[in-house]
Amino acid sequence: KYVYGAAVPRLIYVRWQSLVEPQTYEAYIVIPEPIQQAMVKPEKAFCAADAKWITGYRKGVTVGLAPGGIAKVWISGPCVRPIEVTRVQGEVVKEGPYGGKSEGHHFPLGETSKAYIEKYGVPYGSW
Repeated sequence: KYVYGAAVPRLIYVRWQSLVEPQTYEAYIVIPEPIQQAMVKPEKAFCAADAKWITGYRKGVTVGLAPGGIAKVWISGPCVRPIEVTRVQGEVVKEGPYGGKSEGHHFPLGETSKAYIEKYGVPYGSW
């Protein structure tokens, strides 16, 4: 999700539904002070796309969500190398998705995804 005009984040809350388990997780992600500083520090960077040098910033935060409740975070920006911030273990949300309004029911897994998981399994621990 894009958020424009926001200050540098100090804390990110994320809640997600893992379709393959099925399970709902939540996590609080603390963004350390040195990472916050790295987001506002200009960095000279070469952009291969147009072969120009720019002054770039790491203005993007990416939160990757993996099976088993893992959330991994990076900061990045155009033409600057990403920095891995942290990896956190989310906690199971017992009420399930939709704040408990679905009585614990999760979206069903699509047929293609279900067949893939049955064939290859879930890559727990790969993150």
